[in-house]
Amino acid sequence: MSASRGKRAEEIFEAAVKVFYERSYADATVQDVADEVGILKGSLYHYIATKEDLLFWLFEVVHEQVEAIKVAAEAATELHPLQRLQLYVHGQVEYNLSNIQQISIYYHDLGLLGPERAAYVRAEARAHNDFAVRTIKEAQAQGEADASLDPQMLANCMFSTIVWTYRWYREPGSSEGRAARAPTADLCTAFALRGLSARST
Repeated sequence: MSASRGKRAEEIFEAAVKVFYERSYADATVQDVADEVGILKGSLYHYIATKEDLLFWLFEVVHEQVEAIKVAAEAATELHPLQRLQLYVHGQVEYNLSNIQQISIYYHDLGLLGPERAAYVRAEARAHNDFAVRTIKEAQAQGEADASLDPQMLANCMFSTIVWTYRWYREPGSSEGRAARAPTADLCTAFALRGLSARST
């Protein structure tokens, strides 16, 4: 299911995100989402079959958007490995800060997906992990990162910096929000990259 299915589909998607974030996916109902959109519950079933479809829709949208960040970093072959990771980390943190509600639901409610869909989500996450570990190994081979450290451990630390922003970041007033995201993304990126750099040890 894609978010690009027309204006009504976009309204439904945004309503589901708002309702799941405010009430939690477990406590929210399809009726709640329909009420938020301002349509009859039956009309919602033209777009979904179950409430879980709405949750999985969110996961698909997030994956599509963060995959673009990974692809861009992978394609930047003119950059050194740590520079590609810098591009990746900054992009991911900016995305998380700009989509706090979606990301909060993503990490909080993964366990509520059915087994097949949860397996799909984990496979997508592994692709990002594999990219990070592979690029860290390249950095180690080129002397940019400490070769004595386990690449997976370094990747775990890097992803912790990216992921956990949703737990502590609170955007100021709407007029200041965008301005606040940039220095936060810069700080998180510098922190993560310094932990990878051989020069910081």
